[in-house]
Amino acid sequence: MSTEGLSMPGISVGGSGAEAADRMRRAAGVMSFAKIKRPALVALGIDTLAIFLAALDVWLVIPEKAQPYSIYLSGAACLGLAFRRKLPFLAVIVTVPGFLAGWSQLAAMIALGFLATRKQMHWQTWTGFALVFTCRFVQWPLADFVELSWREHVLDGIYGVIVAGMPVAIGLLIGARTEVSQKLAELAASRDRERRFHADAVRAEERARLAREMHDVVSHQITLIAMQAGALQAQTSDARSLETAQVIRKLSTKTLEELRSLVSVLRSSSEEDGPRPGINELDRLIRGSDVPVHLTVERIPDLLPSQVSAAAYRTVQECLTNVHKHAPGATATIRIQGEHGSLKVEIRNERARTPGAALPSGGHGLTGLAERARLLGGSFETADTEDGGFRVRARYPLDR
Repeated sequence: MSTEGLSMPGISVGGSGAEAADRMRRAAGVMSFAKIKRPALVALGIDTLAIFLAALDVWLVIPEKAQPYSIYLSGAACLGLAFRRKLPFLAVIVTVPGFLAGWSQLAAMIALGFLATRKQMHWQTWTGFALVFTCRFVQWPLADFVELSWREHVLDGIYGVIVAGMPVAIGLLIGARTEVSQKLAELAASRDRERRFHADAVRAEERARLAREMHDVVSHQITLIAMQAGALQAQTSDARSLETAQVIRKLSTKTLEELRSLVSVLRSSSEEDGPRPGINELDRLIRGSDVPVHLTVERIPDLLPSQVSAAAYRTVQECLTNVHKHAPGATATIRIQGEHGSLKVEIRNERARTPGAALPSGGHGLTGLAERARLLGGSFETADTEDGGFRVRARYPLDR
């Protein structure tokens, strides 16, 4: 067995995952910047359009002999829309002089609508409504307003209610729609949590049942095997039979220890609980596999997720078991490599070198490995090789 590249007893690590980690951090930074930049650009475009429309509304109605102060106040009202997001009430106040003594009606309506959207039924909304209504109802200069007839006052009052009421109504409607959307999102999230809790409860009950079955049935049978092996070891005098009995007893004891670990995991409330073998224990696994192995490990990250480490260990364990069962005498080549934010595991074996007895196989080992890879967001594939051997490839992402 030749080993190279892993930091564990008997195995050394080659390379580093720092470059891949840096690439992942840069990619995450670009994505975060894009997420922040897009809403800002949309908001800037909307603000620019609002100011342009308000300025166009003023420019189209300015008379030839307009007073300079009216033009200045109208221009200030249009520019005041730039503050409508951070200071919506101040934006309404800035538009009032231009609407009263100028022609910035559209600017005042836009500012009032955004104020109503942000504040809803707040006192600032109704104060802004009163100010915009007053600007539409009162004519400037005041001398002209006093000379109007009562019919013209009534019409100005009606139009004032429309001009001030329409943006407030639209703002309240948008705010109510936003609130309903938030409530619906919260309700959907609450239902998702309830479904997850129910699924967790069902899984916990099923896992507890499986733990009882494994403890009561499998553990009992393995204990009997260990006891029979112990009895054979005490009664036999043949060296070969004694060695076989010792091996059987040792394997039975080890199987019982792993079974207890699995039962503790099944009884726990989370998959993270309980003992879990990892990639650092590959050296011991390979030494006890009774399979010739060439192992290469490259660029393993310093902090490897426990689920990924356990998945890599189980992949190697299952493949070595299959080599021992179906290709006795064949050499297994194991390559574990960390690159591009994932851990890649490849196990390749030659065809059988020596004939062996057919061993029982449930056919679920590779299927379980494929399901584990999918749950971790990775991939799993198997294929026959040209020399009559078998190849297994698995990839597990590291950014979960």
